[in-house]
Amino acid sequence: MDPRFVTKEPTPGGSTYVKIDNMDWKPSPFKGIQIKRLYENTKTGELTCLLKWEPGTTLPFHQHPEIEQSYVLEGSFYDHDGICRAGDFVWREPGSYHETKSDEGCLLLAIYRKPNKFGDSEGYDVDSQKKAS
Repeated sequence: MDPRFVTKEPTPGGSTYVKIDNMDWKPSPFKGIQIKRLYENTKTGELTCLLKWEPGTTLPFHQHPEIEQSYVLEGSFYDHDGICRAGDFVWREPGSYHETKSDEGCLLLAIYRKPNKFGDSEGYDVDSQKKAS
């Protein structure tokens, strides 16, 4: 066995449990979308979050500098390539561009390696959008 993986005790504090029901929904910089940050590393740009879209919401045209992964828990959202409904998963190629819409609203789990790029700005939160504007 590889000696790097031999240990007699678990790592104290090595797991972080997130009580999602105890978190408040926060506004995003995009009308009709709220966010709960489950994991965030601001140094690398990584983010795992829940996004709640109101019916009729459009996320403006943007680029994915790294892979984006989304799992729809409720409702649906779509782009030019197709629709992702509750129970479906979609991932976006690094460097790809699109606009996303939700006619009925949705709740999704999203995993980002880097923040999306929207014109001259990037990021996930209201403060970074205000600074970039």
